[in-house]
Amino acid sequence: MNRSVIEQTTRFIVLVLLQVLILNNINFLGDINPYVYVLFIALFPVINNRMTFIFLSFLIGLCIDIFSDTGGIHAAASVFVGYARPLFLKFAFGMTYEHQTIRISQSDIGQRLIYFTLIILVHHLILFSLEIFSLSMIPSILKMTLFSGIFTILLSILGTTLFGKRIK
Repeated sequence: MNRSVIEQTTRFIVLVLLQVLILNNINFLGDINPYVYVLFIALFPVINNRMTFIFLSFLIGLCIDIFSDTGGIHAAASVFVGYARPLFLKFAFGMTYEHQTIRISQSDIGQRLIYFTLIILVHHLILFSLEIFSLSMIPSILKMTLFSGIFTILLSILGTTLFGKRIK
């Protein structure tokens, strides 16, 4: 098996288990819950088959939905973010993305922060909009998106900094 396939499979399994066994049980201040499984979508290799990537985005969202009994909202948010990821990459990395030379683990912290912020906030906005599904609850949706997003961004930056590949 290819080393990248093993690495991505391991990341998929670890993030799903981390999310469903530990992070879904965190309910900080009533509304704040981190969703770090989005890191799988954010860190997936850029040079890859797009349809396979969108399918894997759906699959990780579906796994979270199955374990959380949430009826497909994670899958929907994950597919949207997986589909829109090239826009986020282009915005955060510019010409580096155009030339397909992105190494997220080797990018500077500012670019990584912009990229993670875009993906996570859009994911959370869709997730909470589908969960609540009421126009009268827009302030609540925005509050949950902001606070859960900040918590997820902090955990994502911390995790990729601590456990990311070291630059040689």
